[in-house]
Amino acid sequence: MNRTDTKEICLSFDNGPEPEATPGVLAVLARRRIPAMFFVIGEKLRDPKARALAEKARDAGHVIGNHTLTHGAPLGRRSSSEALHEISETDALLGDLAAPERYFRPNGGGGALGAHLLNGAAARHLLAQRATIVLWNAVPGDFRDAQRWPATAHAMLRAAREPVMLVLHDLPNGAMRHLDRFLGEVLDQGWRFHADPPPGCVPLRRGIPGPDFARYISGN
Repeated sequence: MNRTDTKEICLSFDNGPEPEATPGVLAVLARRRIPAMFFVIGEKLRDPKARALAEKARDAGHVIGNHTLTHGAPLGRRSSSEALHEISETDALLGDLAAPERYFRPNGGGGALGAHLLNGAAARHLLAQRATIVLWNAVPGDFRDAQRWPATAHAMLRAAREPVMLVLHDLPNGAMRHLDRFLGEVLDQGWRFHADPPPGCVPLRRGIPGPDFARYISGN
C-alpha cells in the first residue's frame, strides 16, 4: 500500500449531544460538506434540547450510534446486567435516531483498546442484535487538551499507514473552536472524508465477528 492509499478518514464525535457545542460542530460540517458519525450518550437524549440536536444531525445525513447510557466504567469491568442495561436502554432512547446498521461504540476510558471494552454478556447481546462495533485508531485527546489537540491529530494523520477512524468530542470545553481550521487543513492535505468506518476499526459488522473480535472481550 502506498501512502496516498491511506488518506481516507472517517470522522466521529463522541459523548454528545451538547447544546453548547454540537450546533457549532454541525455548522462546520455543513460548511465543509463533511459527513460524520455521532456516538451519543443515551442519558443525554432525555433532554429535549439534546435530542433535537441528534435529530438535526441525523437529518443532515450524519450517522447516529450508541455510546452507552452513562459513559461510566468500560463494559468489560461491569456486571452482565449493568453492561446490558447500558446498551439496551440507549437503544430504546435512540429509537428512530439510530442508523439502520445499529452502530455501537464502547467507551475505552481515555481511548485505550483491549479486553476491558466488553464483557461476555455485552458481546453476546451485540452479536444477537446484529450490531456493528466501531472502534478507533486516532484519539488526539481534545477532551483533555482543548488547545493543542489539532497538532496531536495532525501528527497522527502523518503517521497513519491505514485509513483513519478519528475520534473527537462535541463537548463544551472549547476544543471545537479549532474544528473548522483543522478540517480545512486536513482537506488541503488531500484527505477524503467518508461516513463508513475503516474495516480495521470494525471488529463486528452486522453481527458477523472479525478475527480480532475476541480481543475486546473480558473473561466475565
